[in-house]
Amino acid sequence: MHWIDGLIIALYLIGALALGAYLSRRASQSVEDFFISGRSLPWWLAGTSMAATTFSIDTPLYVAGVVGERGIAGNWEWWAFGVGHVALIYVFARLWRRSAIVTDAELIEMRYSGRPAAVLRVVKAFLFAVPINCIGIGYIMLAALKVMEALSFWSLLGIPTGGTVLGLDPKMLSVLVLLVFVLLYAGLAGLWGVVATDFVQFVLALIGAVLVAWFAIRSPEVGGLGGLVTQAQATTDFDVLAFVPFEIGWDDGLRIGWSAFAGISASTFFAYVFVQWWTFRRSDGGGEFIQRLAASRNEQHAEWAAWLFNILHYVIRTWPWVLVALAALVVYPDLDDPEMGYPMLMLDYLPVGVLGLAVASLLAAFMSTVSTQINWGASYLTHDVYARFVRPEATQDELVLAGRVASLLIATIGAVAAFFSESVATIFRLVIAIGTGPGVVLILRWFWWRINAWAELSAMCAGFLIGVTTTLYPGAIIDDFGLRLGVITVLTGIVWISVMYATKPESAETLRRFYRMARPGGPGWARQRAETGVAPVASLSLSIWSTVAAVGLLFGIMFATGGALLLRPAVALGCGGIAVVSGYALYRLRQGAAPIIETDSPPVSS
Repeated sequence: MHWIDGLIIALYLIGALALGAYLSRRASQSVEDFFISGRSLPWWLAGTSMAATTFSIDTPLYVAGVVGERGIAGNWEWWAFGVGHVALIYVFARLWRRSAIVTDAELIEMRYSGRPAAVLRVVKAFLFAVPINCIGIGYIMLAALKVMEALSFWSLLGIPTGGTVLGLDPKMLSVLVLLVFVLLYAGLAGLWGVVATDFVQFVLALIGAVLVAWFAIRSPEVGGLGGLVTQAQATTDFDVLAFVPFEIGWDDGLRIGWSAFAGISASTFFAYVFVQWWTFRRSDGGGEFIQRLAASRNEQHAEWAAWLFNILHYVIRTWPWVLVALAALVVYPDLDDPEMGYPMLMLDYLPVGVLGLAVASLLAAFMSTVSTQINWGASYLTHDVYARFVRPEATQDELVLAGRVASLLIATIGAVAAFFSESVATIFRLVIAIGTGPGVVLILRWFWWRINAWAELSAMCAGFLIGVTTTLYPGAIIDDFGLRLGVITVLTGIVWISVMYATKPESAETLRRFYRMARPGGPGWARQRAETGVAPVASLSLSIWSTVAAVGLLFGIMFATGGALLLRPAVALGCGGIAVVSGYALYRLRQGAAPIIETDSPPVSS
């Protein structure tokens, strides 16, 4: 790496820290400023921040590994969440903003009451903030370590391969460097600093991904898009270019069947598309997204933010990653770890200056995600554990300090997880497995009065334990990932349904109070609607049909773009037609929707 590249990287790091320090005073005013930006985020900043949160240093490496091992269709592992993310626009965004919470765990004591609600809140806060969140931070840091390894970071500083630094293993020292830097950044600025820099970091990260794709594809070894398509397929023994793992033929009429050359099993694909998005713990939004929706200026801004996130996340970002992954297959066909293809292409093909910019873009992606994870996890420990159960009388200054201490704890545990990890994709699937099961309860609690605190608690704990057992425990491991998700979902469902009917429903007053606040549509609150005389804010059926149309629009545009880039005109035209029809249907549906009047936010419960 040239000294110019190093200078570009250093300037970025200094600028990021300077902005965090500048915003630290604003973040220190109150716990709401530190964790939800004083509820003043405009939609474009909230939506871009949501997209930046999901664009980390691990995601390009993860996509490179997925495409290298299972083809483009393997990306359904994360594409499938698009259904839930679109539902966030029309079903959940306004509900979350209307609830005026600081964390999604706070909603628990609005929806439920008594000791079960208190137990559920503290268990969820700890479970999500520490084991689940820290494992996630671990695989983000692991990706950063892989980039440092690919770029020979310590060799550039004169440390020979296999040597030690101050008596420490270079991997350990790399973890410590990342830990200190992230803590300085995330601990100073709070959510204001995170989202303010997310916009710049997202643009920089996207530019970096496009540059890597541009220079790799134009290289003589790849030979442009035509060479990429031809050679990528020739290097694999499965259909690496298929968007879906099906064979479609026209002999003797239309024939659709499972591809014999699919990179993933049928059970895994169908689990992704039909199970994963509604059974995962993020089914009604996900903690980091909810944090930004709650921080939006109003309900309309929350809805627009959710739409912007979906466009940036699925339409804009997918294809630079996929193109680089295919280029890595062509250039390094025998690579033992396909995840390393992305940083290796950067090092081998980017010119001086551009390499520094690309590395800075990965650092920007790393910073935006890991700082969000730390701030989000700290919000649970501070707001839902410390302020609620340990020191209810704590001052705002004390709570901000507690938030910074919690940030230190979470980042440290995440760094330990990174040190003992090897594969980004493996840890990603572990995170999905341990979060599978409670998603359906999280959806139903908004639209069915019978869901109680015990049902949600049992679903969360059962899903976590079954996920850990079927992923890590010898003798119980289910290798087929789709089958594993199905088993977790079914067993968790048996547990929470049994617990729900074996325990009492929430009190009538608790249910009426929640209905007045959220005003959800659908038949599940008919009794409370009649008792309160309050009409729902939106039609549930209209929201669901809008979601269906929007899913067609989003995926139609995404696959039309991919078809054009991969020189498949029939796919591009067909998917473009789906997008046009779906877009028109969505337009007609929203034209028929009654205007929604912003409701006053209720006071935040303690």
